[in-house]
Amino acid sequence: MTIEAVVFDLDGTLVDTAPDLMAATNHVLSLLRRRPITMPEVRSFVGRGARVLIERGVAATGDAIDDASLTYYHREFLRHYEGHTADRSEIFPGAVALLTRLAESGIKAGVCTNKPEGLSRQLLDALDLSRLVGAIVGPDTIGIGKPDAAPYLETVKRLGVPAKNSILVGDSETDILTARAAQVPVIAVTFGYTPRPVAEYGPDHLVSHFDEIWDILKLKREAL
Repeated sequence: MTIEAVVFDLDGTLVDTAPDLMAATNHVLSLLRRRPITMPEVRSFVGRGARVLIERGVAATGDAIDDASLTYYHREFLRHYEGHTADRSEIFPGAVALLTRLAESGIKAGVCTNKPEGLSRQLLDALDLSRLVGAIVGPDTIGIGKPDAAPYLETVKRLGVPAKNSILVGDSETDILTARAAQVPVIAVTFGYTPRPVAEYGPDHLVSHFDEIWDILKLKREAL
C-alpha cells in the first residue's frame, strides 16, 4: 500500500481566500445594516460553507435571522462572491511547488471543499491551479459536505485511487473529522482558518509550511 493521492481542502489550506470571503460577508452584513466583521472573525467562521459563514457573521453582529432570510442572504453572498472569487485571494507559499512535485511523482491531487464546486473551479482557474488538480468536489457535487466522509470518498473515486491509499491535507476541525470518518490519515496546516489551534483537534501530522508535507509523504511511502 502506498500513498497514491493527496486530497486538499481549499479555503485556508491551498488558498488564502479570507479577504474575498470577508468582503462578500460584509456585503451581506451591510444589507442588514450590521457592522462589518474583521479578518480574525472571518478566519474563525470559515469551514462549514458559506451559509454557516453568514450565520456566524450575523450572530456576531446582532440578532439572529430566520431561515428564509438566511437563504436569501446566502444567495446574495454567492451572487456577490461569484464576481470576486480571486480579487485578493492568494495561493499559500509552497502549494504550487508541492502540487507540481506530486504530479511529477505520479501522485494524484484532488480538492475536497465546502465551497460550491463551480466557485471552487472558478477560483482554481483564476489562480492557474486547476491544471494541477485531478478532481474537485464541493458540497453541491453529491449533495452533502464535510465532515461527512462522502465528498472525500467521491474525490478519491474520481481520482481513481482507493481511499486507503490517500491522505487529506486540511486546516480545521472539519477536515480532521472528515478524515476520521473516511478512515484516512490527515495532515493539518497551522496557517489556516480555525477558532482554536488546529493541533487541539488531533491531526496525524502538523505542518507550518507546504515544504514539510513532501517529507511526510515520503516517510509514509517508505514505511508501507
